[in-house]
Amino acid sequence: MTARLAAASPLRALAAPAGVAAVAAGSCVGIWLADPTTPGGVIPVCPTKALLGIDCPGCGSMRMIYSLLHADIGAALRYNALGLVAVVLLVVSYIGWVLARFGVARLPRWQDRRWAPMLVLIAVIGWFVVRNLPFAPFTGLRV
Repeated sequence: MTARLAAASPLRALAAPAGVAAVAAGSCVGIWLADPTTPGGVIPVCPTKALLGIDCPGCGSMRMIYSLLHADIGAALRYNALGLVAVVLLVVSYIGWVLARFGVARLPRWQDRRWAPMLVLIAVIGWFVVRNLPFAPFTGLRV
């Protein structure tokens, strides 16, 4: 199906990936301009952090992306290690999707594996618990 789509119209095959890339690029520009690493900036505090005083699995994600945009991998890991893994998996999935749309290659898709949803759920719950443990070294995972 996707090979036929690529053969029929390269522009049509490119439309959806280009849209996703445009939204991602726009989001990155917004994060770059807002600078979430500066306290009291335009980006509000995470509602879970504000209301409950704990870090949700996504806390630090915008600061992680801001650090990635500045090529600071160490800071990105400190802000949200699981988020960094998720970004890598999303980029790999995006590349595979684009290649498949053009009929170039069919990469193995991790998200189609039977175990993928359960593994992601366990990782998110585990990250939520571990980063909120009240003793060292886990207190260093808080943002």
